[in-house]
Parts: sequence; structure tokens; C-alpha cells
Amino acid sequence: MSEQLTATPAVSGYHHLGLTVGDIDRSEEWYGKVFGFQRAFVEPHHEGTGYAVVMNIPGTPVFMGLDNHDAHQGERFEEHRTGLDHLAIGVSTRTELDRWIKHLDALGVEHSGINDITEPFPAATLCFRDPDNIASELMWM
Repeated sequence: MSEQLTATPAVSGYHHLGLTVGDIDRSEEWYGKVFGFQRAFVEPHHEGTGYAVVMNIPGTPVFMGLDNHDAHQGERFEEHRTGLDHLAIGVSTRTELDRWIKHLDALGVEHSGINDITEPFPAATLCFRDPDNIASELMWM
């Protein structure tokens, strides 16, 4: 007996991203300086195994949780492990990437420079890493 497939239920977009970090204070400061996130609230994990500092970019629906897990052993992020590969955030114009270069340079954040591509579609990316080595990518399409 085969099941009849139904239409995929609707979603309205990403709600938030949760990143496990090694030093929550350092990460909160970094994401605040680099992206403009501000602390919204602190939330204990349901299992009692740590907490998250939930941040928001004011005036936007963009939220991120910086998660502190009691079992974290100080290991750095590596994208070749199962889980997150990188965080990609869109920008509205190619010119915004030039502004991001100046911003990252002023903060001393190492980056890839802008990578312009034409195939499979016109786009440009700018890549850099947070203090835990989590890869971030700003992308214009």
C-alpha cells in the first residue's frame, strides 16, 4: 500500500539561527561589532545544560542565538564535520559589499576580499570567520 504524497506545508522564512560558541562574551561582542546584533534576552536551555544569548539586529526580523553548552570542550568550528558549513547573509547591492570591506577592515576582521562570479548567475561573495572559526559569507545576487 503506497502513501499519497501531500503538498509541503508552508513556511514563512528562517526564524533564527543558533550557533554553539566557545566564549559567549567574546562572541556576543564580535557579532555586535561586525553585524550590529544587540542582546534581546538570555534563555536557559530546556535540558538545564547551558543557555543562549539571543540577539537581534534592531529594526529587522533577524535573530541569532549564541549557545553556551556545559559540555562544550573548547573545540573550534570545522565545516567538514556534520552540521553547519557556513552562515550566508544576503546584501541588496554589489556596492554594499564594498562598504562591508571598509567595515571589516576598520574592525581588523580578516576576509577574502570580494569574489565576483558570472556563472551560473551574476553574484559576488565576501567571506570571513568569527572567533570560533565559523565561516560567514555575505552574498549579492
